[in-house]
Amino acid sequence: MRRRRLLWQFYPSYLLITLISLVAVTWYGSSYVRGFFLEHVRSELTARAHLVENNLLVPLGSGDMKSVDVLCKEIGRQTSTRVTVVLSSGKVVGDSMEDPARMDSHSDRPEVIEALAGKTGKSIRYSYTLQENMMYVAIPANDQGSILGVVRTAIPVTSIDRALQAIYLHIAVGGLVIALMAAALGFVVSRRISRPLEEMKRGAERFAQGDFRHPLTIPDSLEIGGLAGALNRMAIQIDEQLRTVVRQRNELEAVLSSMAEAVLAVDADEHIINLNNAAARLLGVVAGDVHGRSIQESIRHTDLQRFVARSLGSQTPVESDIVLDLDGKRTLQAHGTALRDAQGRNIGALIVLNDMTRLRHLENVRREFVANVSHELKTPITSIKGFVETLLDGAINNPEDARRFLNIIAKHADRLNAIIEDLLSLSKIEQEGERKGIALEEGSVRGVLQAAIQSCRVSAEAKNITMELTCEDDIRARINAPLFEQAIVNLLDNAIKYSEPGKTVEAEAVQANGEVVVQVRDHGYGIAKEHLPRLFERFYRVDKARSRKLGGTGLGLAIVKHIVQAHSGRVEVQSVLGEGSAFTIRLPASFTR
Repeated sequence: MRRRRLLWQFYPSYLLITLISLVAVTWYGSSYVRGFFLEHVRSELTARAHLVENNLLVPLGSGDMKSVDVLCKEIGRQTSTRVTVVLSSGKVVGDSMEDPARMDSHSDRPEVIEALAGKTGKSIRYSYTLQENMMYVAIPANDQGSILGVVRTAIPVTSIDRALQAIYLHIAVGGLVIALMAAALGFVVSRRISRPLEEMKRGAERFAQGDFRHPLTIPDSLEIGGLAGALNRMAIQIDEQLRTVVRQRNELEAVLSSMAEAVLAVDADEHIINLNNAAARLLGVVAGDVHGRSIQESIRHTDLQRFVARSLGSQTPVESDIVLDLDGKRTLQAHGTALRDAQGRNIGALIVLNDMTRLRHLENVRREFVANVSHELKTPITSIKGFVETLLDGAINNPEDARRFLNIIAKHADRLNAIIEDLLSLSKIEQEGERKGIALEEGSVRGVLQAAIQSCRVSAEAKNITMELTCEDDIRARINAPLFEQAIVNLLDNAIKYSEPGKTVEAEAVQANGEVVVQVRDHGYGIAKEHLPRLFERFYRVDKARSRKLGGTGLGLAIVKHIVQAHSGRVEVQSVLGEGSAFTIRLPASFTR
């Protein structure tokens, strides 16, 4: 499509709009003037008709039609108006310009029909009698409510048309003059718009060639001046951006170097394009030394070399686990995907290596947990099965042995039930915490501690252990009261179990530094330092024999840990062997006093 200059896009449209506007205004003005003149003539004809009506009522009522005709001709001569009197039957009995006897019936004339209906009739039409266009106005001649006939007045509209033609001529000449002035003004305005744009076009071409030394001149027009200013600012920004390309590239390299994941890029020939610091450290190489060298020469690890080859040969992302024995055994999760240029062509592969050593360690811990669960469940089940078989073999017939065996079976069943209940409780806490979170409400910490102490009072009194509570009434926190009480009960129960009779167990809560600190202290056996890091693991026991003897499941502290984490808090332990232990729970405070 052939492009046109902006001038010839603006100017014809402006001229066309001007001409259409002038034509519309001229047509509307002419129509209004014509209507005004016709309405004025109609008003005059109506007034003349009423004047004639007043003079014709007497002869018309007496039936003196000759006098009616004479009076019509006299009035018509004096007023230069054609006056016609028509009876209700349509017969013409008087006319100022013709002999009524030779005139046709006027019963079909529209203005006469309206006048006979009691209205003022008006019409503009061609008169075959006078051979010209006439305006007719007819009124009923009323005599005491009775219509005697119709009085019609008329004048030629030729004179009106001549007057209107003169007015039309003046309007047309004025419109033409205005159109010429508008055309000249439109051309000037269009040039004022297009000339600065042409200058900006030449300036933009200089900017495209990289010449930013000559900014554009700002025109007087607000919009075009704004555009020129925007182009100047764009030129400054482009210049700055070109200068910062190298800096941005260095920043990108810095980001890549700071990534925790190891990133390695190779070309289609398995030569190293780039690798970040994490990859260099993980693979034990120097980034500058291996750049541009082949992967086989730089990294002597068969599994990684094979994975790079797989990534280059695959159109879809690939992943695999790789075990490296560089500085200790490390397990890496490798992700490989095709490296493409701007046109979408494969130019190599991008390898991302994640150190999964800790995750694998956690998986091992999970497997150990499963093994511990199996062992913990198997022990009571084996005992129950053994004593049941003993009873079935005949011991049931000995009442003393039977009762003793059944008590042992009940004890192991209770232990088995306790393990299962703790597992279910721990699982429920974990699932709710991961799925939707534990429902927390602002509540009193002292009330929870009192309820927990009351729950453990029986076991404490059985060992003559005194429990003391130190907590102010206004300490509050966002807690789930039943779960938090369960955590405190577990800590108090452990403190009672592992304390000598006659000792004291203390529960204390304070608010400091935006935290609520709850501490449970005992003066019992204490825990060796090497056991403290693993104390909150599931089924971990410091003294397995004593724990089982005291009825522990090995899950109490694990439950405490998960409840506290669900409250967005943390749990700590300090212990000295032979002096006692202190378990501390730290929760966010509801408010600061």
